[in-house]
Amino acid sequence: MIKAATMARVLVIDDEPSMRFTLDAVLGDVGYNVDCAGGGASGIAAFEARGADVVLTDLAMPDVDGMKVLATLRAHDPSVPVIMLTAHGSERVAVAAMKAGAFDYVPKPFDPDEIVLSVTRAIDQRNLKLENARLRTEAAIGRPIVAESPAVRRVLDLVVRVAPKDVTVLLTGESGVGKDVLAATLHAHSRRADKPFVRFNAAAIPSELAESELFGHTKGAFTGAHQARTGYFQQASKGTLFVDEIAELPMPIQAKVLRALQSGEVQPVGGRPEHVDVRLVAATNRDLAAEAKAGRFREDLYYRLNVVPIRVPPLRERPEDIPPLAHAFVRTYANRYGMGQVTLDPALVGALTEYSWPGNVRELENTIARLLALTSENHLSLALWRSLDQTPPSESRRHGGDPGPSAPLRARVEAFERSILVAEFDRAQRNQSETARRLGISRPALIEKLHKYGVLERG
Repeated sequence: MIKAATMARVLVIDDEPSMRFTLDAVLGDVGYNVDCAGGGASGIAAFEARGADVVLTDLAMPDVDGMKVLATLRAHDPSVPVIMLTAHGSERVAVAAMKAGAFDYVPKPFDPDEIVLSVTRAIDQRNLKLENARLRTEAAIGRPIVAESPAVRRVLDLVVRVAPKDVTVLLTGESGVGKDVLAATLHAHSRRADKPFVRFNAAAIPSELAESELFGHTKGAFTGAHQARTGYFQQASKGTLFVDEIAELPMPIQAKVLRALQSGEVQPVGGRPEHVDVRLVAATNRDLAAEAKAGRFREDLYYRLNVVPIRVPPLRERPEDIPPLAHAFVRTYANRYGMGQVTLDPALVGALTEYSWPGNVRELENTIARLLALTSENHLSLALWRSLDQTPPSESRRHGGDPGPSAPLRARVEAFERSILVAEFDRAQRNQSETARRLGISRPALIEKLHKYGVLERG
């Protein structure tokens, strides 16, 4: 019997319970994660809710037949392989399904090895395409891409598919999940890959300077404008402009961004309108739909940005990515620090995997970099991580509470400060100015603390 190379998800759609039972047993025995649906409509719903690496669907079903399932799934995700299960005598329809985009067809009754072989081939082909995309991206952006979990594999697959199409993309997700990496990936796989990729972090620029930074200004346009400045939109012409933390843009600037997207024109401060050809990729850690409903974000700009929304899951939803990410960061920083080969204690890898990582991938990266900077050996241990002031991996620390009575005073004070900051930041719906006002500190001081504790990623 052929063995599955990876723990992939297979969706089986068939209206016959005995057939679902058989396929579940056959594919489950070789290591696949099998999800079953009893009809075309429920199968489509299951795919939209949970996704799949490959789909097996019966051709003849009473509610929604296999051809309709094929068309719907390919419209939803053209990259997912669909294998048709056909009855004897329906080979002509099966050939039509292949022409419509099916990966393969298997006639009933089938040999178990034949089903497993077809599924394995489909997954191998998809994995090869994804691996090629990952390697191309790593070469283009100069940093490792980890996509072990099904959630991230689906995100990367979607990014690679929409990249060649010149559409606006909105990346959403918590701070530190890697939205900047995906923005670079979109650019690397686009038709603009040989043109500029320009980053603008709206949270890092004072609101009064945002217009000049984005659209530029002429000499003498305002006090202190001793020379003309080219804005980020003009710098990104023919290429891609990545606007991070876009929810932090003031309302008047949002209107100008909307105009740039609609007309392709920007107006420097004190100057005349200029034409720009820019693909915009935006990112935010806030719910823009809720922000628009509350009047804190322009609704028309939200709809203009939300052409292709891509949610990037937090690290706690994809713990299987933590070990390979940790090893990748060890290689990167060990090479940067001139340390040679560095190994990780399996106990440390286990503790890293169990930790909830409120700062997501950025916090993990910073932790590995700090461990490598502090170690005197070519080996990272759990004891070293526990010795750090800020990161004892106890259960209470995982959930943002006191790290425990045995922890150093500094760790306990900082854990308490972090919990207050996070609570107020959430109550203020992640509005930095409002959070700073509530805490009685300056906005720059707040931002620095949020960076320190991994709540915000640095621009």
